[in-house]
Amino acid sequence: MARRSPTLHPTDRRILRLAFPALGALATEPLYVLVDTAIIGRVGTDELAGLAVAAAILALVFAGSNFLTYGTTQRVAHHVGAGDRRGAAGVGVQALWLALFVGLPVAPLLALGAPAVVGVFGASGSVAEHAVEYLQIRAIAVPFMLVTLAAQGVLRGVSDYRSPLVVLAVANVGNVALELVLVFGLGLGIAGAAWSTVAAQIAAAVAFGVLIRRRVALAPTWRPEWAGQAPLLLAGRHLLLRVGAMLGVLSGTTAVAARIDAPTLAAHQIVMSMFLLVALTLDALAVPAQTIVAEELGRQGRAAAREVATRVVRLSIITGSGLTVLLATGAAWLPAVFTPDTAVAERATSGLLILAISMVPAAIAFAHDGILIGAGDYRFLGVAAVAYLVAVAPLGVATLVVEGPGIAGLWLTLGTWMLLRSVVNDRRTRHLLPTPPELSA
Repeated sequence: MARRSPTLHPTDRRILRLAFPALGALATEPLYVLVDTAIIGRVGTDELAGLAVAAAILALVFAGSNFLTYGTTQRVAHHVGAGDRRGAAGVGVQALWLALFVGLPVAPLLALGAPAVVGVFGASGSVAEHAVEYLQIRAIAVPFMLVTLAAQGVLRGVSDYRSPLVVLAVANVGNVALELVLVFGLGLGIAGAAWSTVAAQIAAAVAFGVLIRRRVALAPTWRPEWAGQAPLLLAGRHLLLRVGAMLGVLSGTTAVAARIDAPTLAAHQIVMSMFLLVALTLDALAVPAQTIVAEELGRQGRAAAREVATRVVRLSIITGSGLTVLLATGAAWLPAVFTPDTAVAERATSGLLILAISMVPAAIAFAHDGILIGAGDYRFLGVAAVAYLVAVAPLGVATLVVEGPGIAGLWLTLGTWMLLRSVVNDRRTRHLLPTPPELSA
């Protein structure tokens, strides 16, 4: 009797089909920073340390605006699942208006406040000067970055993950080419890295504007309306609380590293860049969950959404296990890609090994984040994120106060944070989307 070859479940296939292009789109901002890190690491340690501080601040702005993507994805997908294409288009138009209303005032505030914000992170001297220079230039592209986030939410909501991948891949290639010319060809240093990223983000926003025109053509109005923006802002309030608390953890570790020494801060930037990259590999599985869970809740109900959740978690655990092996294997040689400084490389190796063993808990945490966003459970995500911050803050403080832990203490703190998120978020999903009695039996 012929043996049948194993096949993936249709839901698994759809998750993976959306996850691969989602990975490229999600990795855009971390790739901008990763490219900057690799190039600026060859310019100097102080420049790399300054980039670490500026990147942490920009991460606050970027992640704090992610509600434009997540909230838009969930609402558009829910309308699509219910067969309401007109309503989905209306959500897209209001999301774009909201991106402009937020981005236009934030850009000058970030540029003017750069010296003060950099000071809060503990940077001083030439490190602070480099951080301020990079931050003030990158502020120019903030409104364009937010438009890109909103447009991605529209496209994800209609399950179009390929278009963002194409646009952002082209933007990244252009960024690398231009940055090499500006940094090494024209000798602009860290300013050249910032200007190349600004150019890439502006070009991406223009391309997204062209792409989504037909997606929002059915909108009942093209004018800004409070009624259309209010649900996004409500979701944004809770998601901003979530992001603020999460970045309080991530940025807090950067602030602690800045108060230890420049090599530790530079090494932390290398490990953090890798974390952002591999974490978004996991988020690439969680993002399809936002779309599919929201669709199923709009179309069929909780039983179908629960099946999606189970499959997303399973695929995420497999992916997290693979990332553990890759990071553990590469920990000894990866730092040399970013810096010739032996002290920085040794510290980065320690951080990468700890990051490697944290990948499976991180995989579970990211999967449930996507599931709960798809279910519209924004309030829980915000409150829980604050609780995680409060729980791990003493560990971060101990790393600074007690002599010895250094970068290992920082990444053990982050590993504990990921473990807490995985356990609590799993319990919340089980409560919100319980397994149907016939399946549990």
